[in-house]
Amino acid sequence: MKVIGKNAVAELIKTDKTVDKILVMNGMRDDASRSLVKEAKNRGYKVQFAEKAVLDKECESKRHQGFIAFTSDFVYTEFEDLLSSVAGKENAFLVVADGIEDPHNLGSIIRVCECAGVDGLVIGKHRSAQVTDSVMRISEGSANHLKISRVVNLNNAIEKIKDLGIWVYALELGGSDIYKSDLRGKLCLVIGGEDTGVNKLTKQKCDGVITIPMNGKVNSLNASVALGVGVFEAVRQRN
Repeated sequence: MKVIGKNAVAELIKTDKTVDKILVMNGMRDDASRSLVKEAKNRGYKVQFAEKAVLDKECESKRHQGFIAFTSDFVYTEFEDLLSSVAGKENAFLVVADGIEDPHNLGSIIRVCECAGVDGLVIGKHRSAQVTDSVMRISEGSANHLKISRVVNLNNAIEKIKDLGIWVYALELGGSDIYKSDLRGKLCLVIGGEDTGVNKLTKQKCDGVITIPMNGKVNSLNASVALGVGVFEAVRQRN
């Protein structure tokens, strides 16, 4: 797996994940690049310098910012381990992504979750984008710090989350005003894909539906933007 971009590589080397090598474009002399190279070497990572054409060949979008790290495939957190990590936690906070197929949306959702201090993200093994090179880049390396679990059946996963005393709410149109809802305590938010929203059966498994009020002529938000509003409203209430 390739971790692409200066920020993503910087976040990667803060973890204990195995990195085979870090490819750095010749001529990266700004202070941030020098500092990143020095830190990588201090941590014992193999740093290899190359011409821009070499990095361009490894990165289809050419948006590598002069840094590409090569590591093992992304390691997902076992769902049972994720549940164990939040069991008994008073302010447990999880997010379930239902049918998020756009890698850009998934990357942004991961970034939102990590920035807000969410305990973990659950995605489906099917009908869902997975953590790839591009998702890692879009998340700005946030995927390195967030527990992400994959499950075959999201509905069963929600039942197990509820068994821990965690309240599960679908973030969807037609529900209670999010700003009048109590989002403190043990919480899980479910966000659906832009085209389909939260699956009907999945919504039925939730304890309720909460909605972001809309004042414009367009009545929907991008999935990652909507989740950002929901997650940080919960953070606001908790603080």
